[in-house]
Amino acid sequence: QVQLVESGGGLVQPGGSLRLSCAGYGFPFSLTDMNWFRRAPGKEREWVATIGFDGRETNYVDSVKGRFTIARDNTKKMVYLQMNGLEREDTAVYYCNWHDYWGQGTQVTVSS
Repeated sequence: QVQLVESGGGLVQPGGSLRLSCAGYGFPFSLTDMNWFRRAPGKEREWVATIGFDGRETNYVDSVKGRFTIARDNTKKMVYLQMNGLEREDTAVYYCNWHDYWGQGTQVTVSS
């Protein structure tokens, strides 16, 4: 059974940092790309970042380039999203994704 379990969200001030984590179970984690998406209040779900199966290739939505870093540890079946320089516009529920499977989401709120 495929499971994606996110953690690491919270409340942070503008300019602050958070690291999101996602554990993946029940599928060939080390052989597949992994994604982060987010859904801000009142907006459509938005793709944020993708990392290749071996971690060598990463891609980001323009709005987070230079601030967010996606990484993975295949030995632990974990994917991470390091978020620095957080802005109020980054407030959203963040989701880990693989194919048609989604985690439960973790709330990130950027506010002073």
